[in-house]
Amino acid sequence: PPPAPFIGLQGHVDALYISVEAVIALASVLGNTLVVLVVRINRALRDTTFCFIVSLAVADIAVGGLVIPLAIVINIGFRTQFYTCLFLTCLLLIITQSSILSLMAIAIDRYLRVKIPTRYCVIVTQQRAWMAVSLCWLLSMLTGLVPMLGWHNKEVLHSKERNISSGNIVCHFSTVMRMDYMVYFNFFGWVVLPLTIMVGLYIEIFHVIRKQMNKRAQSSTDASKYYRKELKLAKSLVLVVFLFVISWMPLHIMNCISYFCPQCQVPKSALYVGIFMSHANSAVNPLVYAFRINKFRSTLIQIWKNYFIFVSPKITQDVPQWALTGPAS
Repeated sequence: PPPAPFIGLQGHVDALYISVEAVIALASVLGNTLVVLVVRINRALRDTTFCFIVSLAVADIAVGGLVIPLAIVINIGFRTQFYTCLFLTCLLLIITQSSILSLMAIAIDRYLRVKIPTRYCVIVTQQRAWMAVSLCWLLSMLTGLVPMLGWHNKEVLHSKERNISSGNIVCHFSTVMRMDYMVYFNFFGWVVLPLTIMVGLYIEIFHVIRKQMNKRAQSSTDASKYYRKELKLAKSLVLVVFLFVISWMPLHIMNCISYFCPQCQVPKSALYVGIFMSHANSAVNPLVYAFRINKFRSTLIQIWKNYFIFVSPKITQDVPQWALTGPAS
């Protein structure tokens, strides 16, 4: 008889894994949908930085609506064609990569904002910001689909799976994805390098802001207020990057262990914790915006009071005028 499409759950650990993933998925979709809605409603949040924040929110919605269901299916053990399984695992990488590149785009945007404040509005327009968002997603697709071009495990599987000739395999991430790709190309090339660039940019951002604030220490001018707001927003965005690193590093470290120490066995429970942390990051960002950005929080409160009614004059009228004008803070 033909094999069952799913291998099945392996006890209480898998059942708990699916339950937690479902909660994270729901929180990610709802929270980040609110992020997009808040930016749509509040005119003060429609600057270039929030173009990239919306891109990050869309990626996080995709994590909840697509990545987590796919991860559950792959972890259960789905029988399918080799290249179907490979494509599904590549989708996970594309969405993750878009998050990293969106974070880097935010860092570059804030750097330009404090480094060349007088020319910033001329150089960084809304149109160019959305072009940069499109470029982030295009690069994510190109890097995420590299395994489809041949950097995969099919040749290794030929010697292990007798039915690989028909393409019928048990779909697991490690079954189709090569660890040298995950470690050298994905992790070192497209995670560590962008994060290193971000660290350098934010160090320079804080240096410039502190320098400008020291010059205007005794001043209450608009320039002084501008840099105070930039400092507060920069701290919030650094927190987003920090949470991303904390959430994703355990999983990447486990990949490195699997690659550099093949005889070392990573416990399944540890792997699940790493997956939880990476996915939970998508549900955390809306909380950071809500607690750290005043205008975001005020708009969110009004949406909540109006029972999540989508864009309407009623919501816009209820948002305080100070929250609808001026730069985000």
